[in-house]
Amino acid sequence: MYIVAGLGNPGREYENTRHNVGFDVIDLLAKKYNIEVNRLKFKGEYGETTIGQDKVLFIKPNTYMNLSGESLGEISKFFKVSSTNIIVIQDDVDLPLGRLRIRTTGSAGGHNGLKSIIAHLGTEDFVRIRIGVGQPAQDMITHVLGKIPKEQQQVLNLVYKAASEAVEIVIKEGSEAAMNKFNGFTAQ
Repeated sequence: MYIVAGLGNPGREYENTRHNVGFDVIDLLAKKYNIEVNRLKFKGEYGETTIGQDKVLFIKPNTYMNLSGESLGEISKFFKVSSTNIIVIQDDVDLPLGRLRIRTTGSAGGHNGLKSIIAHLGTEDFVRIRIGVGQPAQDMITHVLGKIPKEQQQVLNLVYKAASEAVEIVIKEGSEAAMNKFNGFTAQ
């Protein structure tokens, strides 16, 4: 069993913001697998499907970004899912817009959502699919919580598609195969 968590903030005011790219990828995957991510439990909204031979839970934490670990901690304990079978999809200001990078371990790198997840899982060993949203022209909060301009949204839509494919490859073939295919991917 796998858990795929898209990070973001709940509520209409946060839709179409850089911080919610994880939610957007979960929505794309849910549409592809024709499921609803609407069951309220584990401090989030979740749904389930099968990818390859594995049961997969998609979750969008409703705890707000900085407390994402509360949701992931609860769902992973309930279903007894190893941290190495958790995939987190997140925004990354340290990557240029349109870039995708996959890692299987590492520090939070200043990302408060990851800090929370690491604290609640008790490990840094989980897959992260990092979506580049670029460096802020102004302050960080305005950047990550600001609406995505139309021309940037077109680039991010290509990255969302690649990120959803990366999730499938991690589950079916392993994280090494996904890293080999997608690390270095940049949407044009």
